[in-house]
Amino acid sequence: MNEVLRANLLSPFPLSFALGAFARSIRSDLRIPKEAYQILSVYLLLALGLKGGVELGHARLGDIVAPAGATLLLGILTPLFAWAVLRLSRRFPPADCAAIAAHYGSVSAVTFFAAQQFVGLMGAPAEPFMTTLLTLLESPGIHVALAIGVLTRRPADAALGSGGPEKGRTGQANWKSALHEILAGRTLMLLVGGLLVGLVIGQAGYEPIRPFFEGGFKGALVIFLLEMGMVAADRAGDLRSVGLFLGIFAIAVPLVHGGLGVLLGHAAGLSVGGCTILGAMAASASYIAAPPATRATLPEANPSLSLTASLGITFPFNLVVGIPAYFQFAQWVAR
Repeated sequence: MNEVLRANLLSPFPLSFALGAFARSIRSDLRIPKEAYQILSVYLLLALGLKGGVELGHARLGDIVAPAGATLLLGILTPLFAWAVLRLSRRFPPADCAAIAAHYGSVSAVTFFAAQQFVGLMGAPAEPFMTTLLTLLESPGIHVALAIGVLTRRPADAALGSGGPEKGRTGQANWKSALHEILAGRTLMLLVGGLLVGLVIGQAGYEPIRPFFEGGFKGALVIFLLEMGMVAADRAGDLRSVGLFLGIFAIAVPLVHGGLGVLLGHAAGLSVGGCTILGAMAASASYIAAPPATRATLPEANPSLSLTASLGITFPFNLVVGIPAYFQFAQWVAR
């Protein structure tokens, strides 16, 4: 484990994240323009979708059915488990429990990027259709958690989103808004759209653009993680507000989710690299797709709890410790 952890810590991805966090902590004037950040985000997501679509064209249907089923099962189990832990703690109102569970039921594409690069560095590349699994895990967990939130919200809270004769229409509008935020959002649009484009153009159509989308991918990811380090450092001051319990939750629950992802991946026939990535996806928490969806359906929820836990604690934990741990566990399970 020490060698795997050392190899991860000395790779450019966590080091660039640490550099960004350090720069912000000493109040450096280092900044990445918002426009550049958005371009990098589009590039990374589209590159991932295109390559995944091309590789999906080479995969046999029988190879992907079981992993897809395991992924959808994770999309149901992880938000339910996160919600149950939060409710049993009796520390948060129902809306906050559901909102946090929505973040931890979905997936962080950046964590997926990092896990994919890590297993490659460790000489254990994953199956080519992992991008398809990423798109499958993007939204089910959000919907499951939001459904729980709507069903368990207090009467006073429910009145915020429905009242009198407007009750049905307002509630329906919230769901439609949340669904639109997820399905039409940048992340899912680029991943699914890129996947379909890659599937249509095939290997022959991909070859002319391959140098651009693969040659600069790792460098773009380094710069993106530099920015993520600065963003995470900006939320460091919020850690006090989330409390000790939520801090422990943001580490312990991802470990459980990650272990479950590895086990289900192994049962579905994935390789060590594939199990590691599925575990990392299950352990990650969304901070892009989930926030607008929870805002639309559960406006009474406190967004700082979800964002600080997912981005300020879980994301760096997975980047530095979690991914190597899931890799070691996947190796142990495969023996």
